[in-house]
Amino acid sequence: MSDENAAAPWLIAGLGNPGPEYAMNRHNVGFMVADLLARRMGAKFKRATKGQAQVVEGRIGPPGLASRRVILAKPMSFMNVSGGPVTALRDFYKVPTAHVVAVHDELDIDYGVLRLKLGGGDNGHNGLKSITKSLGSDYHRVRFGIGRPPGRMQVADFVLKDFSSGERKELDYFVDRAADAVEALVIEGLERAQSTYNS
Repeated sequence: MSDENAAAPWLIAGLGNPGPEYAMNRHNVGFMVADLLARRMGAKFKRATKGQAQVVEGRIGPPGLASRRVILAKPMSFMNVSGGPVTALRDFYKVPTAHVVAVHDELDIDYGVLRLKLGGGDNGHNGLKSITKSLGSDYHRVRFGIGRPPGRMQVADFVLKDFSSGERKELDYFVDRAADAVEALVIEGLERAQSTYNS
């Protein structure tokens, strides 16, 4: 990362669908992580000045020079068109694309497993597909494993179902760990965060 970007803010976009009917869906785990990060900051989401999103502005990390300015965001446009709100916020807050972090569900990773990376494909994830179309692919991803659908269940049905009762027993722990991973990525950098959280 270039020195000129070191002091730039970070945009952390938790991906999901707005509305109470989607709140506990597997597809909304990005919203869950964003909500926890906001609680840690002692702040509440509000309507963004620019773009169709809810945002929290603040800092994460230890006080002083080591802390980082962040904008937490939950796009309110529905998952498949997340790119518009994320791009509007990126432009409004003058965030380098390399400081954009998308937190999202990932089918090809076992439930609760995390993978952090910079760039890459969208792996069929419509939220990422929309963001990549708007921003290019050079943004960070915190991928939260939800596993594959059982039997012949369609992917669209699986991601839009709530976590199972068995999964919910560990969900708070996994969301907490994902929030830790986002903080580590922003404060310590990708390689150190990967070494700790890419389990």
